Amino acid sequence: MLDIVDRKILRALQCAPRLPFRRIGEVAGVSEQTAARRYQALRRAGTLRVLGLVNPRVYGTAEWATRIRCRPDLVRPLADSLARRPDIAYAHLASGGSEIFCVIRAPLDMQRDDVLLRQLPRAAAVLDVTVDLLIHSYGTPGTSEWTGYGDNLDPEQVRQLTAARPKPAPGPPPPPAEEDAPLLDALAEDGRTTQTRLAELTGWSPARVARRLEALESAGTLTYDVELLPERLGHHLNATVWLRVAPARLERVGEEIARHEEVAFVGAISGEHNLMVIVIARDAEDFYRYLTTSIAAIPGIDGYGVSIRVRRLKQAASLISQGRLVPPPG
Repeated sequence: MLDIVDRKILRALQCAPRLPFRRIGEVAGVSEQTAARRYQALRRAGTLRVLGLVNPRVYGTAEWATRIRCRPDLVRPLADSLARRPDIAYAHLASGGSEIFCVIRAPLDMQRDDVLLRQLPRAAAVLDVTVDLLIHSYGTPGTSEWTGYGDNLDPEQVRQLTAARPKPAPGPPPPPAEEDAPLLDALAEDGRTTQTRLAELTGWSPARVARRLEALESAGTLTYDVELLPERLGHHLNATVWLRVAPARLERVGEEIARHEEVAFVGAISGEHNLMVIVIARDAEDFYRYLTTSIAAIPGIDGYGVSIRVRRLKQAASLISQGRLVPPPG
């Protein structure tokens, strides 16, 4: 189980993924050495990973939330083949193993069959396919992450940590240069790789590494993700909640839900249910409490559906291949 120091370290990293251990120690109330040791223990246990990712907007891709209803006895080969595709950003089995949910990254102007079914085996396993475009994600980095493990930083500490995060310029970010490949390879493996080690891997000086990191981050080309394994933190239920919200209330409802500590992601999508919410709970009773208190208290929701994840197939960061985002075909 996590103690208060571990929880503060996790929260500090969510706010600022490359925060120096000296600063993490100050936030957690321990020495720099203790902060580093605690972080390494959490990482070795698989509780968290910090990853440096190329922003998919570099290549002008959109994200498509896809539900593939299948015959349960034939779903596994299809699920495994989808997880191997480089354009599949995330995938899991849901609904007792009868549904594959995945996020496909592909250009907005591609035809539906190209987006969804390219290379999809025309197997008897597939009963029905639903595809919705992810239109907008709610919340801001550092303030809207899942904190169901217990957030022990006060609002002022969170504000200070997130204030230093670069604010990318509007518009699609520029693609990385070919010479950035070793840098991105290392960060895709460990987003907290030190500048000294990055200098060794790239053959650059530490000063050049620092300048290049700053340029990629400020341009929005390089982003960071802190992956937590909720099961290691006592949270064993992962659910996708599909809500139907009137357009006039969509922004307010989305932003309010993004502030819930049980929520890992909330986004507006096309389709009859126009809000997709990823909820992480301890168990079924904890999830029921969330639905009947937090969700029930929000006006403007007039319909919902739920699918429960039974097996994770692919994490979002797995779209990175050797540290570089796989460009869409064509």
